[in-house]
Parts: sequence; C-alpha cells; structure tokens
Amino acid sequence: MKHILLIATGGTIASMPTETGLSPKITSEDLLSEVPEIKDICKVSAVQLFKLDSTNMRPENWLEIARYIRSQYFDYDGFVITHGTDTMAYASAMLYYLIQNSQKPIVLTGSQISISERDTDARDNLLQAFRYAADPDACGVHIVFDGKIIAGTRARKNRTKSFNAFSSVDYPEVGIIRAGRVRHYIREHYTEPVRFYDALDSSVLVIKLIPGISAGIFDYAAEHCHAVIIESFGVGGLPYYDSNEFADKIEMLISRGVRIVITTQVPHEGSDMSVYRVGLKIKQQYELPEAYDMTTEAVVAKVMWVLPQTETAQEFRKLFRTPVGSDIV
Repeated sequence: MKHILLIATGGTIASMPTETGLSPKITSEDLLSEVPEIKDICKVSAVQLFKLDSTNMRPENWLEIARYIRSQYFDYDGFVITHGTDTMAYASAMLYYLIQNSQKPIVLTGSQISISERDTDARDNLLQAFRYAADPDACGVHIVFDGKIIAGTRARKNRTKSFNAFSSVDYPEVGIIRAGRVRHYIREHYTEPVRFYDALDSSVLVIKLIPGISAGIFDYAAEHCHAVIIESFGVGGLPYYDSNEFADKIEMLISRGVRIVITTQVPHEGSDMSVYRVGLKIKQQYELPEAYDMTTEAVVAKVMWVLPQTETAQEFRKLFRTPVGSDIV
C-alpha cells in the first residue's frame, strides 16, 4: 500500500461553531477518524500544519507547506492537503509553481460543510482525495473536489455554497472519481526530477477595471507594489477616454520598475489584446505581457513566483510567457 501524508491546514472541513462563527478546530487525526475507509486505500500519516480559515492564508503559509513537503518528499508516496475552499485555487496554483515535475501526487481538497455535520461533502471529498493520491498514475499538483480532478493552475471556485464548487477553466478536467475508481482523461507524466522553489514576492496588486475608473489608482501601485495585474474588459485593453492618462500611468509604472501583466475579467476564453486598438496600441508600445487563457489565480501565483527569479523587465516577460505544465495553452 502507498504511504500518504495528510497535511491539515484548517478551513471549513475542520471548522466547528463558536460564538463568533465557524472556526477551524478539528485536528488532522480527527479528520481521518471520520473516514475510516481511507485505511483500506493506503497507509496514512498526518500532521497539523495550521488551523486557519483560508481567508487568512497568505503566501508565506503556502511557502511553508511547500517547504514541509520538500522535507518529507522522499518519505511518502503522496500528499493530501486539507485547505479552505475560499483561497484553495490560489493555493493550488502557488504549489503548482513552487513544486514542479513532481512524480508524486500533491492533492488539495476541502469541503463546503464541516466534516462534523451529518449532511456534509467533506467525507466524500477527503476519501476521493486519498483515492487519487494512492492511484499509480497520479502525479503533480491537483484539486480533487466533488469527484473532479483539476489541474492546479486551472481551478476556480465559482459557487459559494453548492458542493460542485470548483470548475476547470478553459482546460479539461484531468479526470474524475466515480464509484470508487479513478478515471483519467489526461495522463500526466514527468520525466525530469522534482524541483522545489522557496521564494515568492507578494507585493502584487490586482486592479479590476470598471467603467469610469480613475487612472490615479496606479499611483498607489507605484508606491507599494512590485507588480500590477490589470483585469481588463473583454479581450483586453486600457481605456483612453479623452486623454492618454492611462498610457501615461503605465509608462510611469514601467519607469519605476513595476512589472505589468494584462488579463481579462471575463471568466472564459482568455485575452487577446491584438483585436482592438485599446489593446493593441498599449501592448505594442510597452511590450506588456498578457495572460491569455490563464486564470487570475494562476496569474497572481505565477507573477509572485517569477518576481524573485528575475531582475529585468525582459527577463520577467520571458519567464512569465514560458508555459509551466498546463498553465498556458
């Protein structure tokens, strides 16, 4: 039997009612005791790394998870991480970049209702996560939720209450789990050695454009951020209105060494700044990288991962544009 390590970090799956609302209280061992069938699938060990609501998770927490997996990597056949759903898509994307070419599965899961409740999705999700982690063809970083196996950089939470909370954005589900069996749609395989990274730069701001937004918002970014991700309208671009104020602010950011990435706030089909003047002109003038079909969660994670590895704008653009696994299709 494979030996899988459960890494518990808190989240709804481990929450209990308190006077001030739900709060993560349930331990890793208690989680396992709720799903005794796991012991029929694999040998299990458990560790409690955090007890955090996922709203309180930060890049330094995900770095700590990656470092812990690195310290235990050759002692286990796979890893299951229980995590709150609200930032799970960010977590999976972060780990996707921090732990590359992993021939061992690193699986994130959680639930919409605490495992302590009767009508919960937690037991099924936890059992399915271990089924995938113990599968002989499992590898890399994925979310397993509601029977879906989703690549780490392709997940998005698009429902706040329903059990089918996550979807795979503009990329097929890697597989599904039905009737206790893992069914692979995409066979993944890594031939290069696993590679761990241990740095992120979280001085990143996402600006979602709205009609009539003031270009002055970029002044804040110039003072406080190392990178700005602009969620533009449609296929991408910046407004001109009656002046070149937005273009002037982009030039100002670039002159101060702030990296800029353009993405879209539309959920599917990605950006293409070459379509309209509002996008093409700004892209050509300043050589701005765009995210194409990447999710915003993956863009944020990749920018944080790229920043510590690059010193120049050219290096940043090159590394950001270089596909990592299935993050850009």
